[in-house]
Amino acid sequence: MGRKTVALSLDEEVYEKYKKYCEERHIILSRKVEDFMKKELEKND
Repeated sequence: MGRKTVALSLDEEVYEKYKKYCEERHIILSRKVEDFMKKELEKND
């Protein structure tokens, strides 16, 4: 399966805080978003 680049419109303050949170924990932000999306889809299966 390939990767898809997407553009999102997010609250700037929320984005910056979460980006910093991820950086401090050596987490790839896009993978966290992907994990969230997967969990949401699993809830509805």
